[in-house]
Amino acid sequence: MLKSMTGFGKSTINAENKQISIEIRSLNSKQLDLNIRVPSIFREKEIEIKNLISVELIRGKVDVNIQYENTGNTNQTKINEIAFLNYFNQIKSIGQSINIDISEQSFHNILNFPEVIKAENISINEQEWKLVLKAFNEAIKSINNFRYQEGNAIEDDFIKRINTILELNLEIEPFEKQRITKIKDKIKYNLEEIILPKSIDTNRFEQELIYYIEKIDITEEKIRLINHCNYFLETLNTQGEQGKKLGFIAQEIGREINTMGSKANDTDIQHIVIKMKDELEKIKEQALNIL
Repeated sequence: MLKSMTGFGKSTINAENKQISIEIRSLNSKQLDLNIRVPSIFREKEIEIKNLISVELIRGKVDVNIQYENTGNTNQTKINEIAFLNYFNQIKSIGQSINIDISEQSFHNILNFPEVIKAENISINEQEWKLVLKAFNEAIKSINNFRYQEGNAIEDDFIKRINTILELNLEIEPFEKQRITKIKDKIKYNLEEIILPKSIDTNRFEQELIYYIEKIDITEEKIRLINHCNYFLETLNTQGEQGKKLGFIAQEIGREINTMGSKANDTDIQHIVIKMKDELEKIKEQALNIL
């Protein structure tokens, strides 16, 4: 079963007047590109969070956002009275020296001065952390389910496009037979334009023609193309990280298609090759998103 690198998962828990929400988003990337945004309460757990994500999601551009909210009546901030009075007395003294009374607005402004408002030290206990880990596992499960759904859709598209390439490969055969006749007639016509027909060595002409036709024969490329396509379909059913492997197989498919195009020497075959390339490019684009 294929697994996409694109996904989204979310989980929310409530513990002792605290609400913690975890969101995980991922896009495709060559390796794990992890970006974690956490409140200060979770700073000491950041390495543990990174390890958990790297083991479970493996690869992709992953954004993790943890939101922490106090839902109780407890006040987590307080006014530093010493700092406030220090600022207040200094401002009052300066105001008196220049005959300006301290205003109510100045009082409010002091609250924004450094060290006046302090947040209480908040910590998370082991019991709460266990609940957070449970929420993380739920969010990871959610994003993995999303990734599998995306992977299934991509797998169906892969099968459809590979089968289209195999069908196009069969469509080449009738034009191959016509191509040989066209090539023979064209070469003979060109020779007769510059050499008298009676002067042409028929045996030598047939030998050169056979050699030329062998050089542009695409039978081997067609067979290898079929083998690569079948291997691609087999790989879809294997376990593990198939994305890079599918990308390598797609490259081999591309080599055979390109060689067929360069040897084609026939407009009809070239048109079929172009259709194959179009299908393959879409496969390559999708393969970049597979884990």
